[in-house]
Amino acid sequence: MGRYIDDILQPGEKVLYSTNAHWIFYASAIAAWIVAIFLFLLSRQTTTESIILLCLAASAVVALVALYWTLRAWFHRWTTETDVTNMRVVHKTGFIKRRTFEMSLDKVESVDVNQSILGRIFNYGDVTVRGVGEGSETIDTIASPLEFRNHITAR
Repeated sequence: MGRYIDDILQPGEKVLYSTNAHWIFYASAIAAWIVAIFLFLLSRQTTTESIILLCLAASAVVALVALYWTLRAWFHRWTTETDVTNMRVVHKTGFIKRRTFEMSLDKVESVDVNQSILGRIFNYGDVTVRGVGEGSETIDTIASPLEFRNHITAR
């Protein structure tokens, strides 16, 4: 499966910048994997049979949840594209049910970046693109939001 942007480029249009959903989407999965490993190691530190079984069962359940969250975050990142071309801004999410947002660079009125403290540390945030007569669209939790904004506003 090719990238969405490659399928919709117009003649003379070039991709200037591409970004994706930030890896922070994996944070809950990473925390769950750490808990699963901790429970597994805890089962190896005890000698009571019932506690060993309880820790192993809990570790297995948490590992299944972690696997689900890992796959869900990977799928979200795999099906999300955010690009700036020399003519427009394009954002696509979804696989079967696709949602796209496209705005001509000529119609962009302002680009707002919203970052939390954690977002500043790990370089992710939300970007709101406001268009003249086109409304606004917020792109959540993208990597390098300031660089993305700079590629939209620089002409």
